[in-house]
Amino acid sequence: MAAQPDPHVIFAPLTLPQPVNLYHSGSGAPGPAAWQNRADYAINVGIDPVTHTLSGSEVLTYTNNSPDELFVLWVQLDQNMYALGSRGAFANPNWLKHHTGGVMIDSVSLLSNTDQEIAVKPFISDTRMQVPLEAPLSSKGGKTRLKISWHYTIPPEWGGRTAYSHVPEGEVYEIAQFYPRMAVYDDMRGWDTAPYLGQEFYLDYGDIEYSVTVPSGFLVVGSGSLTNPQEVLTQQEQARLAQAAQSETRVLIRNADEVKALAAHPALGTQTWRFRMHNTRDVAFVASPALMWDAAKLDLPPLAPEAPTGKTVPRLAMSVYPLEAAGAQKWDRSTEYAKHAIEYFSQQWFAYPWPNAINVGGHGAAMEYPGIVFDGKDDAGAELFWVTTHELGHSWFPMIVGSNERRNAFMDEGFNTFIDVYASAHFNHGEYAPKQDVEYAPKTGNPAEDSLEVLKDPAAPPLMTPADLVPEKYRHGVTYFKGAYGLTLLREQIVGPERFDRAFKRYIALWAYKHPTPSDFFRLMESESGEDLSWFWRGWYFNNWGPDYAVDGVSYINANPTQGALVHVVNKGWLPLPVVLSVTWVDGSSARVRIPTETWYQKNEVNLQIPGQQAIRSVVLDPDHVIPDLNRADNSFDVKAPQPAQVQPDSRSTQAVAPAPVESTPQKAPVLQGPAGH
Repeated sequence: MAAQPDPHVIFAPLTLPQPVNLYHSGSGAPGPAAWQNRADYAINVGIDPVTHTLSGSEVLTYTNNSPDELFVLWVQLDQNMYALGSRGAFANPNWLKHHTGGVMIDSVSLLSNTDQEIAVKPFISDTRMQVPLEAPLSSKGGKTRLKISWHYTIPPEWGGRTAYSHVPEGEVYEIAQFYPRMAVYDDMRGWDTAPYLGQEFYLDYGDIEYSVTVPSGFLVVGSGSLTNPQEVLTQQEQARLAQAAQSETRVLIRNADEVKALAAHPALGTQTWRFRMHNTRDVAFVASPALMWDAAKLDLPPLAPEAPTGKTVPRLAMSVYPLEAAGAQKWDRSTEYAKHAIEYFSQQWFAYPWPNAINVGGHGAAMEYPGIVFDGKDDAGAELFWVTTHELGHSWFPMIVGSNERRNAFMDEGFNTFIDVYASAHFNHGEYAPKQDVEYAPKTGNPAEDSLEVLKDPAAPPLMTPADLVPEKYRHGVTYFKGAYGLTLLREQIVGPERFDRAFKRYIALWAYKHPTPSDFFRLMESESGEDLSWFWRGWYFNNWGPDYAVDGVSYINANPTQGALVHVVNKGWLPLPVVLSVTWVDGSSARVRIPTETWYQKNEVNLQIPGQQAIRSVVLDPDHVIPDLNRADNSFDVKAPQPAQVQPDSRSTQAVAPAPVESTPQKAPVLQGPAGH
């Protein structure tokens, strides 16, 4: 904003979008009457490679835990986005240039307690299907079962997140969003039925059992645990999986020679692969005869034994990829990266809940689903590390913490990119640090510098903009980068790592497998960190404000350097982050003062009284470039010679401070916490 900062606006009380009620408490925790509906699935699908058709049937068990009776059910049909005339095709014409017929619903019926099928006529509108109920579904635990049969044509690579592609040894089917999925009924909107335009998802949790029937010789790797390995894997593959479950480094389960042999002599008939995944919002899988497969153990506590076998399922990091992706700095290291991501995020934030974590080297969808992610077979080196870590990081946001990423994208991409930054620093002594890619600090690697492009752009949307309204031009710069950097600033510059980490872990634990809103996050971080952060939420999330400080002069008390100095600091920005002032005296010694945000509650100028015994050589604001100051040209002041004392105008307050001495290398010096500061 060009106008002079107004403290009355910056620090005014902030009314958050979601009110406090019985479902959402003032502390940011779920309220005493919080509820959430549940969707369990039994799904059977098959793929016909000749026609590229997926056909399936499912029984969906829906539990209504809400306080409301439900008279209809809403089901999401994402494949209809590919149909000619879909809303998504109009919203994203540059992407959806080609079309399929969408999903064909063959039948819909309600199942009685005796499994009798009662046919119903659904109403389909774009990517949504409304199913009328014969009788209202009762509140607080009412259940109903819905049986749906469907089929659709799998799009080629232009399908993006769900598509088939060609490699020399065969076709690769990356299959996601493939089954009719329940829409969410929640306490914010009732049925959340925004049409799917190609962004992200919002789903309830449940258990999913699914089977995939494909030609013999295909490898199917999917979300959850494989429940019939003895039927679909060779004895050698089963033995290798058992070896991988004990190995810290990758074990090849299906190698290049075996893939080539399958390509030369295709098997006859079909096989059905069966999977189970507990407490998940979704599943996805890859199927192909052309993929190498390797795995290594995840150093995580064992999961509860699987029913009905009573066996403990191994926990594995896995990678599947075509032959051309193999290489020492390519997909040979994928499982190493996946293993690190899952183990590090589990230790740092919240335990990974599922048996396997799978990285797929495909046509390059760069997309995440619970337990499995789809990346690019051509990715290598730092790019492969960053994309693997990012996509698997989505296991926490929004797969575990189930925020509505279709509306609040920063709680998905921003939060995940934030945890990726620290994973980059942690991996292999910083081999790929700092994170510098399209998602974070893309130009210089310093977020304080690279974020200025967005902060200075009057057309850049704020973080609270609904996901479908963020132009592609700003999607990475705002949703990912600014969303992540906001948490970095909060952790490193405002509340400190110890308080932030404790609060952030509390947020994840409280909202695991639930649906938090932005307001819940804002309230919880304030309550747990002990800070009123309304000024930060208003400036960084609801607006596109930034900090802008200036040193406006240095003078000596009574014109005598031995009596101390006055450093005149001006706040010109609408986001008054805590900032460090570095003072260097003529003998080369230096000290630092941390200026807290509270300094600017009632004013925009302050004189800092700096004790000292000699003349000052220079003063610098934000010497380490850790905040996104909009104009650094006036952040420093070189003192030529002692100046006579000046009478300060009434608008300027004088603040006596106790600077902390620092070593001769300011960048390595600790910044001490000043009184009453953040």
